[in-house]
Amino acid sequence: MNQTTNSILMIRPVAFRMNEQTAVNNYYQKVLDGLTPQTVNAKAQEEFDTFVKKLRMVGVNVIVVDDTVQPDTPDSIFPNNWISFHENGDVTLYPMFAENRRAERREDILDILEDEGFVINEIMDYTSAEEDNIFLEGTGSLLLDRENGKAYCALSPRADEELMIEFCEDFELSPVIFEAFQTVNGERKLIYHTNVMMCIGDTFAVICADCIDDKKERKMVLDSLKGDEKDIILITEDQVNNFAGNMLEVKANDGKRYLVMSSSAYHSLTKKQIAQLEQHVTILHSSLDTIEACGGGSARCMMAEIFLPRK
Repeated sequence: MNQTTNSILMIRPVAFRMNEQTAVNNYYQKVLDGLTPQTVNAKAQEEFDTFVKKLRMVGVNVIVVDDTVQPDTPDSIFPNNWISFHENGDVTLYPMFAENRRAERREDILDILEDEGFVINEIMDYTSAEEDNIFLEGTGSLLLDRENGKAYCALSPRADEELMIEFCEDFELSPVIFEAFQTVNGERKLIYHTNVMMCIGDTFAVICADCIDDKKERKMVLDSLKGDEKDIILITEDQVNNFAGNMLEVKANDGKRYLVMSSSAYHSLTKKQIAQLEQHVTILHSSLDTIEACGGGSARCMMAEIFLPRK
């Protein structure tokens, strides 16, 4: 199994804004005072377009699909939460916490991918769990180490343990389950998505071990990564707040490996961390300030990796 791909699905926003339904447990979201919704969306589109251009310039295959005005989907820019694409031709659909995010699921996207030459064999649909208020938000909740057959998951209102284990059984993955916290107004609260506090690359892992308050769990997660010979780059909670955990390794068409992140994530890293990362990958960063502030997500969340076989 490959850990990285050179094909990415991205959704260009048409009505991006702060989603009031996700803000209840995504503590990274902020209201940008004094900006009209139109201005926020225009800024988000500008950041999106620049980001896509940078990815394409280095040779990453980016398939951009435009969002639609109806239904109202303010978070459609983060497709990796509702869908994932696998090497065996499976497509997985996930149950979403926010009701207005469920409308992001679009069948026409599968048609677009098939038109691009990808093969879709089976659809694994977990969305009926929404009826029981059980959620598992794609590769936001699940960090897949495809090569080593593991799935890492920080439990939260958006990542249910039983459903996560069911997913692992279906995909023959070993679950690595823990709780990760952030400090909000002096209180420790669960981090909403695993992919804001860690990232797994081919030969390395970026993780904020300080987010895992339980020492046994922290040791278990670190031992699991070390056991797979990942070079571990530790980041701080402050760096997590700058989205330094929300990174994704991708491949260019020539096989060159890039670690993609936002500029705020990049600028929060120390020289030593950058040097450590650059032993493995070339860093590519782009400014996503508006998207991060209103959406509470960053570079990783914007990219749904396509591992599907080609015709």
